[in-house]
Amino acid sequence: MTAIVTEFEQQWATWQSERDAWARQPLGWLSLTGLHWLGNADETVPGLPGHWRADAENVYATVESGTTALTLDGAVLSGTTTLTPGEGAPGLEVRHGDRLIEVIRRSGQFALRVHDPAAPSLAAFTAIPAYAPDPRWVVTGRFAPFEVARVVTTGAVVAGLEHHHVATGTVTFELGDAEHELVVFGNQTRGLHLLFTDGTSGVTTYGGARRLDLPRPAADGTVTIDFNRTANLPCAFTDYATCPVAPPENRLPVEITAGEQDPRKEHAL
Repeated sequence: MTAIVTEFEQQWATWQSERDAWARQPLGWLSLTGLHWLGNADETVPGLPGHWRADAENVYATVESGTTALTLDGAVLSGTTTLTPGEGAPGLEVRHGDRLIEVIRRSGQFALRVHDPAAPSLAAFTAIPAYAPDPRWVVTGRFAPFEVARVVTTGAVVAGLEHHHVATGTVTFELGDAEHELVVFGNQTRGLHLLFTDGTSGVTTYGGARRLDLPRPAADGTVTIDFNRTANLPCAFTDYATCPVAPPENRLPVEITAGEQDPRKEHAL
C-alpha cells in the first residue's frame, strides 16, 4: 500500500530539496578548501599565485607578470592591488581559474577563503541529514518588538572573533508545559530569524547554533514557529567558516528533535 503524503510533508520535502540544492552550489560552502588569515608581512598561500599581506585597513595582493591570472570584476590583477573588504560583509571575489578567493574582514582581521568546485567535500555530498517532519514541532508564538533595536554581541566558532547582531524583539512560545522566550534577529523588511541551541546541540545537531527563519508576524504579534525548518549554519559543513554561536539567552533547556542534523556526524533518523 502506498503511503499517503500530506501537504505538510510535501511542503517540507520541497524545503529540504531547496536546502540540498543550496549545499550543492559549485562555489558554495561545501566547496571551501581553505581559510588563510593574513599578517602584515608578504606571504604566499598554498595553491594561489602572488604574495598577500594585510595592514589595519586593507589587503594587498602582489602578482608578478607571467603567473596564473587573478581577476577582480573581470579585470586581470597586476603589480600590487589594494583590496578593502567590509567588516562582516560578504567577501570581495577574486577569481583564479575555476576557483573563487573571498577576501574577508572579520573582527578587524583579514583572511582569504578559497572555494574550489572540485573540492572533495562537495563531491562527497549527498544530502543534508534531518529529522523526519513532525507537525508537533509547529507552534504558535508571539513576537514582541523592542521599542528600539539593540545590538547583541556573540562569539564565533573561530576563537577571538565576534559577531554583532541587530535584535529587534523577542518571541515567546510554549513547548510541553513550559513557556520559552528567545531573542529575534533581523527585521520585518528583510526577514526575522532565530539563532539558538537546545538539548540536541552537540549531540545530533550542530553545537554552535541552529538557525530558524520566521514568517512575518500578524498584526497582533502571533507568528508560526516551524522547528522542522531549522537549518544548519555554514560552519556545520566546513571548518573554514566563521559563524556565530548562539547568545546565552537563546539556549533552550529542551530537546528540539526537528530540523537539520549535524552533517558531519552519523545519526539514525
